[in-house]
Amino acid sequence: MAVNTSPESPLPVGEVSRLIGGWIDRLGAVWVEGQITQLSRRPGAGVVFLTLRDPSYDVSVSVTCYRQVFDAVADVVGEGTRVVVHAKPEWYAPRGQLSLRAAEIKPVGVGELLARLEQLKKALAREGLFAPERKKPLPFLPRLIGLVCGRASAAERDVLENARRRWPAVRFEVRNVAVQGVHAVPQVVQAVKELDELDAVDVIVVARGGGSVEDLLPFSDEQLVRAVAACRTPVVSAIGHEPDNPLLDHVADLRASTPTDAAKKVVPDVGEEYERVRLLRDRARRCVEALVEREERGLAHALARPSMQDPHRMVDERAEQVASLLDRGRRSLRHALDRADSELTHTHARVVALSPAATLRRGYAVLQRADGQAVRAPGEVAAGEALRARVAEGEFSVRVDA
Repeated sequence: MAVNTSPESPLPVGEVSRLIGGWIDRLGAVWVEGQITQLSRRPGAGVVFLTLRDPSYDVSVSVTCYRQVFDAVADVVGEGTRVVVHAKPEWYAPRGQLSLRAAEIKPVGVGELLARLEQLKKALAREGLFAPERKKPLPFLPRLIGLVCGRASAAERDVLENARRRWPAVRFEVRNVAVQGVHAVPQVVQAVKELDELDAVDVIVVARGGGSVEDLLPFSDEQLVRAVAACRTPVVSAIGHEPDNPLLDHVADLRASTPTDAAKKVVPDVGEEYERVRLLRDRARRCVEALVEREERGLAHALARPSMQDPHRMVDERAEQVASLLDRGRRSLRHALDRADSELTHTHARVVALSPAATLRRGYAVLQRADGQAVRAPGEVAAGEALRARVAEGEFSVRVDA
């Protein structure tokens, strides 16, 4: 329950400690799971001291138990063992220290661990953390590779040596961390986050050699799995050997069976790439040579044609045809003109023959009245009427006699 205090009426330290102890006493006995990190069994002492740690959240709590409680599991429990403890929280008021008084200790078996991992795997899969569409492709040639591994470990040596053997110019940003035990999860998570924040890092490799199920448990931790799922940089999992399959393999963008396999999958082989370039260059050369040869054959075929061997022959043939057509046209035109001239002469002769002027030149005259009408009959004129007489050489006036 809340306690009313103020700067004017504070609680003494002893009273605060007593209140905390009362609250803790009301909690009752609880089952707690963790990993033993420190174990103290003094000869002749009736109490055993140990520290229980949560590797995922980097939290520890002191545990005490009677010797007979620990002796019941002493043969199968030691530092690094994951256990389940039935204990009652206790508050040591003089030092303000929390501890657990264990009444029963049970080691967590491998079967139980695997069952829990399977449940966690299904839960994370339902969230979509293992979905194939989330996988990011690896770059063909990474500029800088982030490597998370144990210090001076065989996994580090395998990755570095094999990668540099395949591509000597490759560069690494190495983060040495604990790869098993209670400090593994927070250190690996921190290293992955640091490398992911570096823009120069193109891919991150998390590598560790083989080990027991308990040794590989940090790489199935939910906190680590979620940290890898949140990375912007592609992550390669290279944990253990072929049979090992921690949850990190499922969330990573690429799984490598071993650290050596990771080096082969992340870095291309310079010899293989050189050979591929050589083959492509030879293929391109053959394609160009085939194209040039085909064009040369086409050019030779074109040059072998008569029109290309004697270019003026066609012009000469066409010139003869043009000259023949020109001469034919001239003859046709000349014949047409002669025929037209003859027809014109005949037409002119007929016109002249039928012309009134020709009649007048033969001595005839045309009488016209004053209005210009020709006189065709005697009855058309009257006595004394003035007429105009038109002859071949002109005209003159006449008068009609009775």
